[in-house]
Amino acid sequence: MQQGSLVCVGTGMTLGSHISPLSRNYIEQADVVFVLVADGITEQWIESMNSDVRSLQPFYLEGKSRLLSYKEMVAVILAEVRAGKKVVGAFYGHPGVFAWVPHKAIATARAEGYQAHMEPGISAEDCLYADLGIDPGTYGCQHYEASQFMFYHCPINPSAYLVLWQVGVAGDKSLARFSTDSTYRALLVEALQAHYSQHHQVILYEAICLSIQKVRIETLPLKDLPHSDISLKTTLIIPPANAMRPNHKMLQRLAALEDSQTQDV
Repeated sequence: MQQGSLVCVGTGMTLGSHISPLSRNYIEQADVVFVLVADGITEQWIESMNSDVRSLQPFYLEGKSRLLSYKEMVAVILAEVRAGKKVVGAFYGHPGVFAWVPHKAIATARAEGYQAHMEPGISAEDCLYADLGIDPGTYGCQHYEASQFMFYHCPINPSAYLVLWQVGVAGDKSLARFSTDSTYRALLVEALQAHYSQHHQVILYEAICLSIQKVRIETLPLKDLPHSDISLKTTLIIPPANAMRPNHKMLQRLAALEDSQTQDV
């Protein structure tokens, strides 16, 4: 096993309250920490834990492909691992959720013989369930990235919740924009209307990053989505439109199985 190592940790969504003690310990004990978080205040907070904290934020530029930015981030992280250092990547939320860089960096490090693993953090999805009072086990819950939903034929069950992430860049194929406009969201609505009425009530959600902020939970009809205030951190939640349909054949078979087992006792 090579001398360098890599741990990608999650700082959670809300400053100071979501990070695990183990993740914080990794940050404090690291030789170098690379950080990609939601705001400068959180970045400064992480800087208070370690003397060598380096921001990955400058790799993002308007008009520059995010994939190129991601590859550059992985390269600088791996350079320090190869130099034999204990490296930590600190990412907002959960480092494995909508995060290409941690997955790629860990896979590359492991392939080269270095110790590398991931520590979870509280994600926007976790906050969503708490803030909106949704139990995904009640009706089921489907998750898609908004552009992915537009680019592919994604199966939809209207009797379950549908969660679309990154609606602020819905429809962007360039990976170089920080936002798309109402014309793109109008196409997203068109795709959704194959399953939902234009009057179906949907939810715009934004988790908080600072305790002084207020959670955004805005309900509106689907048809109003194109002209709504949407940012990179906005998530679209579509509640069930239909009741769940019983699978009568399966229920009959299960009842018969129960009867047979009861008779065998």
